[in-house]
Amino acid sequence: MSTGSVQNPVVPVPRVAIIVVAAGSGTRLGGDAPKAFVGLDEHTILRHALEHVVAFPGAQVVVVAPAGREGDALTEALAVFGDARELVSVVTGGATRQASVAAGLHAVWPDVEIVLVHDAARALVPLGVFDRVVSAIDDGAAGAIPVLPVVDAIKRVEEREVVGVVDRSLLSAAQTPQGFRRDILETAYRTARDEFTDDAALVAEAGHRVAAVLGDPLGFKITTPADLDRARSLVARHPHAPATFAGPPALPRVGVGTDVHAFGGEGTLWLAGLEWPGEQALSGHSDGDAVAHAIVDALLAAGGLGDIGTHFGTDYPEYAGAHAEVFLQRTRALLAEAGLRIGNVSVQVQANRPRFAARRREAEEVLSQALGAPVAVSATTTDGLGFTGTGEGVAAFAVALVVPA
Repeated sequence: MSTGSVQNPVVPVPRVAIIVVAAGSGTRLGGDAPKAFVGLDEHTILRHALEHVVAFPGAQVVVVAPAGREGDALTEALAVFGDARELVSVVTGGATRQASVAAGLHAVWPDVEIVLVHDAARALVPLGVFDRVVSAIDDGAAGAIPVLPVVDAIKRVEEREVVGVVDRSLLSAAQTPQGFRRDILETAYRTARDEFTDDAALVAEAGHRVAAVLGDPLGFKITTPADLDRARSLVARHPHAPATFAGPPALPRVGVGTDVHAFGGEGTLWLAGLEWPGEQALSGHSDGDAVAHAIVDALLAAGGLGDIGTHFGTDYPEYAGAHAEVFLQRTRALLAEAGLRIGNVSVQVQANRPRFAARRREAEEVLSQALGAPVAVSATTTDGLGFTGTGEGVAAFAVALVVPA
């Protein structure tokens, strides 16, 4: 006969463990806290990562935290896991990523068969990616990682000079979670003599083949301030859907951008995507094209993706001397990754020179082709007022409309 006492539910023994690596310093992010504890909204990167991890049911979760932040990590973990808090624990990370993963491995329960290693900095990875990795191992792979095709043209560069082309069809960008049979991963770590960039490389060095499964654009790693802006924009648009993003908002979005450059650069003038022989060049980190830069700022503002300095500033030497086409095509790609496409752009140039009337249509065609959307260009003077009126420089103002893709 029952005594009537309440028994705690029996938790099934997990066959999958997820090690969430959150011990990085985040130096390139430029925050005042370790990367995982930087906020995306009112919650940290780690909290968002765990909200996605918890969507994978019944897995043991081991969070690897920086020394001194174990309590903060545990607070975040318990807030996410709630009634399933017995599934999550926190350990202290090491001096390297490899040492941190090894610390997480030591905390994996004995009956676990598959271990996934996941970077907390990839905080928005959808559940489907976790499922694909585990399915590949269940189908017989020793390990599996999510990848995406490389879409940019890849060059070999030595001392700031292009010396060759790399066939991008042979390349893929690796993401996390990276999953492995538990015995294989533990043996690879136990016998490793070198530091590797990721767990797949370590397992491959141990002689095992690693399968590739389809990744997801939301699996990008939050490394730079531009990545942080992108993640914050995505979270702001979908604050109540941590495990999946159904797409961008239904309404169009408008952004405003402006840019100013002084005359005094080297070479010839580039403006509105056109070269203007005989005209004095504008100064700037790239070619000083105020028209293209104002358009970029307007588009990024409309998409909630930061500004031109975030994505193309002096911290990015690859854009030194770049022309409008490079900036505009990259901005178009950033919007596409965020689930947005360009509706149209209107830009006004304020300058005494060059005279735009004869080349306005040409400028519109070049800018529209780079963006894959109509661009209208107008030009005016300021009747001798201000720095543009005295011929010291050029100002441009743009308004952009973006819509769900």
